[in-house]
Amino acid sequence: MDQLEDGLDRYQERACSLLSDPALYINRELSWIRFNQHVLDEAKDPTHPLLERIKFLAIFSNNLDEFFMIRVSGLHHQLAEGVLKFPPDGLTTMEQLERIHKDLIPLLNEQTRIWFEDIIPELRKAGIIIHTRTSLNEKKRKNLRKYFFREIFPVLTPLAFDKSHPFPFISNLALNLAVILRRPGSHDELFARIKIPNKQFPRLIEITPDVADPISPGTQEFIFLEDLIAENLDLLFPGMEIVAAYPFRVTRDADIEIEEDEADDLLSAVEQSISKRWIGTPVRIEIAEDMIPAIIDMMGAKLAKYPHMFYRVKGPIGLADLFSMMNLDRPDLKDIPYAPSVPERLEKDPDIFHAIRQRDIILFHPYESFQPVINFLQTAAHDPDVLAIKITLYRTGTNSPIVQALLDAREHGKAVSVLVELKARFDEENNIGWARALERAGAHVVFGIMGLKVHAKLCLVVRKEKDGIVRYVHMSSGNYNAVTAKIYTDIGLFTANEEIASDVSHLFNVLTGYSQFTAYHHLLVSPGGIKKGIISRIENEIERQKSHGDGRIILKLNALQDADIIRALYTASQEGVHIQLQIRGICCLRPGIEGISDNITVTTIVGRFLEHTRIYYFHNGGDPVVLMGSSDLMPRNLKRRIEILYPILDAGIRNEVINTILPVHLRDNVKTRILQADGSYVRKTPGDAKPLQAQTWLIENRGIWNRNLMKKGSEISDR
Repeated sequence: MDQLEDGLDRYQERACSLLSDPALYINRELSWIRFNQHVLDEAKDPTHPLLERIKFLAIFSNNLDEFFMIRVSGLHHQLAEGVLKFPPDGLTTMEQLERIHKDLIPLLNEQTRIWFEDIIPELRKAGIIIHTRTSLNEKKRKNLRKYFFREIFPVLTPLAFDKSHPFPFISNLALNLAVILRRPGSHDELFARIKIPNKQFPRLIEITPDVADPISPGTQEFIFLEDLIAENLDLLFPGMEIVAAYPFRVTRDADIEIEEDEADDLLSAVEQSISKRWIGTPVRIEIAEDMIPAIIDMMGAKLAKYPHMFYRVKGPIGLADLFSMMNLDRPDLKDIPYAPSVPERLEKDPDIFHAIRQRDIILFHPYESFQPVINFLQTAAHDPDVLAIKITLYRTGTNSPIVQALLDAREHGKAVSVLVELKARFDEENNIGWARALERAGAHVVFGIMGLKVHAKLCLVVRKEKDGIVRYVHMSSGNYNAVTAKIYTDIGLFTANEEIASDVSHLFNVLTGYSQFTAYHHLLVSPGGIKKGIISRIENEIERQKSHGDGRIILKLNALQDADIIRALYTASQEGVHIQLQIRGICCLRPGIEGISDNITVTTIVGRFLEHTRIYYFHNGGDPVVLMGSSDLMPRNLKRRIEILYPILDAGIRNEVINTILPVHLRDNVKTRILQADGSYVRKTPGDAKPLQAQTWLIENRGIWNRNLMKKGSEISDR
């Protein structure tokens, strides 16, 4: 280990001096914006069913909300605190904020164009009409007015703001109307704010058929809630002249900060921090495009420190609410559902523990079902031979069958230990609820490690069998979440390998106790271990390239940001190592720079499912190393989280990853985009080749890797 650390230090010193030019790095925030642009591109792709295109619009907006609440708020903190440390790309904090604003404006304009020019006309063709105030006929207007007065009016509370009324507090992501009024006979303008109750009412109010007088039978008609309120403002301000009404929304810093070393009770500290999420410092103000300067100036004085905080929006604000349209009973406008497969060995062998003992099992979600993972825990909960279950929970979702299995295990007397990560962003409240339920059931619940976030996905089942204690392990790139397992691509592994099980047991002792264990047989564990392990394997490929000319690396990740690892990849490229990177989101490496990265290609896939799998492949002179797990190559994963990467030791599974799973993604010529040296992307096209869309191919051939494994024998690598 000391030799490895010394080698790493020497390497970093050499590489830093040669490859530290800021021009070699793409800014993290601007790279993320390019990823979100790819999401927006899917919204205008006519090969997607119409409601799925609307879903991509909603994802684009929801992504932006989180980006401002977390990333942009962090940049504002840096400004306020005078932080002078620059990222590898060299942009100052203010330069980043100004570039973010500049790069987002055309995307927001494109989002509006897609909604009005592409989506709205297609919805009308499909019998779904989204009304504006001007498109309502008199009958609809009158009947909606009755509905408004009966249902919505009692909930609203107009708030005046002037010299005698303080500017009202605007909570995070609350949609509002800024209303301009005049008293009869006066030219003086008065201002009021109305908070749109879109938590109490649907954002899109359906106009019932008997009220709507539909154009044709089966037509569904809607109006945005804010438009309905704006149409009836005279009922809220009787005797006043309504001059104008403008929607607006404020985004605030929502990145909870917990001083863990000062917190006596982490659970209480997280709860207190959550309560402050909606009152953080403003970081973005979305306003109607035609909002008058007087209101903008007033908001600027109260809410905005910098001009870049204002974003003029031509259409509806907060289109993340369009997720609700996926609830429409229109299967003809959605993706065709499919039934994920179950590995043949698990179908043939009802004893899941026996099946795992015979041989490792890979599950590739969502092409393969998540149900075997649920069955694994449910079986363990009821099996009289199971002694203990240990698991990490990061995002479990609501009504979690995983948590229910753990509760059942406690009812049946099993020792259950659960590490619940309370700091899973925007899932804190949900996790607190599960943690308390598990504690009440008698489970040993741990809330993580001081100063670190536990992101590793691990489950260990300890079972007493006739030949002694056997430990069964499940590890994955994805959360123990039955909902996201249907929409995220993740790979999980079942194994009873004794050395891996020993590693996992030791890691749980690190997580729940005071163990300082680091001598893992196979696992790479961060902080520390993953970065050292990856750089070591990159250096090994460099040496192979020098001696045999066969250095090759393939990485399929969510994000690549760590500067040291990027420099290691640059060095490998300079030595001639062939490197293929498929990075779904943030990529700070610039490919194709002559003499630096001309042996590196970077692609990304954005499609029906969120690419979430992490696969690390190193050719290793023909004895390939394949690692999988929870970690991307970002400073947060490598330094501030408990993450794991685990090797694929089963030769058959390893071959299927190398010969099927990786190639089908790298050969995709429909949904693939190729990163250019300037940070832009170009769409890969089939050309004369047959079109290949990886996600579609995997749906149509789901389970092919496990079916092939049935024919390959049971060789286990002894590496």
